[in-house]
Amino acid sequence: MTRTRTRTALTPPPSPLPFNTNLLLLLLFSLSLSPRESLSLVDFHFGNCSLPVVCGGLNITFPFYVRNRQPSYCGFPGFDLSCPNDRPVITLSGDDYVVRDVFYENQSLRISNAALHDDNSTAFSYCAPGSLKNLTLTSTLLQLSPNVTSTLSLLYNCNITPRADELLNYRISCSGEEEDESGVVLGIYGDGKDQEVIDAAKECRTLVEAPVAAEWIGTVEIEAALKSGFVLNWTASNCSACEATGGKCGFDYEIFHYQCYCPDRPHALHCTPTGNNQARLKIGLGSGIGALAIICLCLCIYRIRYRQQHSFLKFRSRHASSKSSLKADLEVGNVYFEVPIFTNGELEEATNYFDSARELGDGGFGTVYFGKLRDGREVAVKRLYERNYRRVKQFMTEVQILTRLRHRNLVSLYGCTSQHSHELLLVYEYIPNGTVADHLHGERAKQDPLLWPTRISIAIETATALAYLHASDTIHRDVKTNNILLDNNFSVKVADFGLSRLFPNDVSHVSTAPQGTPGYVDPEYHQCYQLTEKSDVYSFGVVLVELISSMPAVDISRDRHEINLANLATSKIRNRAFHELIDPNLGFESDPEINRMIMAVAELAFRCLQQDKDLRPSMGTVLEELKAISSGTHEPDKSKDVSDDNSAGQGKNPPPSPECDDAGLLKNMKSPTSPVSVTQKWGSSGSSSVHSG
Repeated sequence: MTRTRTRTALTPPPSPLPFNTNLLLLLLFSLSLSPRESLSLVDFHFGNCSLPVVCGGLNITFPFYVRNRQPSYCGFPGFDLSCPNDRPVITLSGDDYVVRDVFYENQSLRISNAALHDDNSTAFSYCAPGSLKNLTLTSTLLQLSPNVTSTLSLLYNCNITPRADELLNYRISCSGEEEDESGVVLGIYGDGKDQEVIDAAKECRTLVEAPVAAEWIGTVEIEAALKSGFVLNWTASNCSACEATGGKCGFDYEIFHYQCYCPDRPHALHCTPTGNNQARLKIGLGSGIGALAIICLCLCIYRIRYRQQHSFLKFRSRHASSKSSLKADLEVGNVYFEVPIFTNGELEEATNYFDSARELGDGGFGTVYFGKLRDGREVAVKRLYERNYRRVKQFMTEVQILTRLRHRNLVSLYGCTSQHSHELLLVYEYIPNGTVADHLHGERAKQDPLLWPTRISIAIETATALAYLHASDTIHRDVKTNNILLDNNFSVKVADFGLSRLFPNDVSHVSTAPQGTPGYVDPEYHQCYQLTEKSDVYSFGVVLVELISSMPAVDISRDRHEINLANLATSKIRNRAFHELIDPNLGFESDPEINRMIMAVAELAFRCLQQDKDLRPSMGTVLEELKAISSGTHEPDKSKDVSDDNSAGQGKNPPPSPECDDAGLLKNMKSPTSPVSVTQKWGSSGSSSVHSG
């Protein structure tokens, strides 16, 4: 019988606080400065963003920032300006637009196409078909203001027919145009859906729709209307609360969301209210020096008493109940695990009281709703079904993991409700493009199926996220295509960490009851109750098969031996029947390069789906092989050699795969596969489509 170390549920005693002499000297030096100098040393972001940049007579401040004159963290992503010739310019859909006014109080700005501005008093170029282009706003951060903006349709190269003669009052006189009828340019107020524009467009070769201020509707002063510009509304975090407490608004690119920079401490949610009472500040600093001396004395006493109390703390930690460990979690003021705490009322308002029309998806633990916070951020709010000990634990696990880990391919957590509130709610960034499952075998798959280059990119980015989790001693435990979200650029965001486990780096596995989604669960984990990093590798192998086959992980309409996709795939790959597995729409049979990559991915998936976990590659190896497959540097013979794979993980050297019984009878049994049904004790996370979290 092979003995294996398992994780014991201990609460380790606190380690002694380090006595850092350098830190002490730095604090004493800081306190010796004047109050303003002392505070300004804390967060350099505050000083860098404290003054607006003046360009073209406008004060440019958050959410905008001027490139090369302000750090990018002083503004919001997508709100960067340039200032050529002392003129603020923003680039939209490839064209430059001059910013004429900024109205911070109602979050709007007036802009006009830079092609219509002329510093040298030469003729305007709007009459040339190539000078103006259609404005495309791909981001939800900037939108046309519908109340004050209209559309001017410019129709070029129009043939004058009896129908077009009725529109001659809109003919534009353009200098330099030839007098023949093919050069006629028409201008009509209205967009391409207006019948008048539709009729005129039949007589013209080119249509450009230019936004203009609604006040110009009905006038023939086309040049003045275009030069006047139009209004855009922006959506970004509201800076007023931050500025009211003496802070400066910015953007934290590490956690990728809005940040209030403070003069007195770095990265706080709110700053200390400012005032002119310097005496109070000096008294506070004097008290701080005294307190620092007391702290130094306490540290010395603490170091002596620590050794005496160490044994008692260790004994007490072993007998602490799980309930008391929950109470030990950090929740102070409006911050929990270092993320903001929202009230139930705020999130009810954001989701229109959990309107069913805003429902994004429904999972095993909760329903996800689309919401919009008061600061303008679009979010996904997960509402847990019930409140009990188990749900609170899952709630806390997800908050703890997502605040500890930051990665571009992991969904960001914006905040949550208090663990003591009557409803447990989690607030994530909103990922608008659905899940990989939607695009493989959902409604989106019928409308716009994923091409192979996108699929291999999804595989690489998902493997990158999982390799990062494993390097951070975290097992996801519910890897599936429903938990892989896609943004509008089809970049991956791995979500749903309610079942995840922190994995100690000094053990080979964690013994725990199997949990997960049918069809994705590691069969060895299901049978032996031993969770390892290779359990995620197995689940990812199922995801790889879905990417090359477009089939769901479990489908009861298939033959009884092929209901489980992992079972179907290993059988087809072992028998080299790739044409019965691979989606024919991917170009597998017509494109040699795609054929090479899909064959290599199928072989890699086969290795991930091995019943013995020690025969599976580590997630780090999987990632490197996917990159090599995509770049064309993959060596097929090398991929079959897994002898070194078991040590290619995150610094671990696991022992041979343990047997679940003492007699090793499992070796004589048929190899199990991931279950297609879940007993009550599992608590599956469900397989419904959930768009965030």
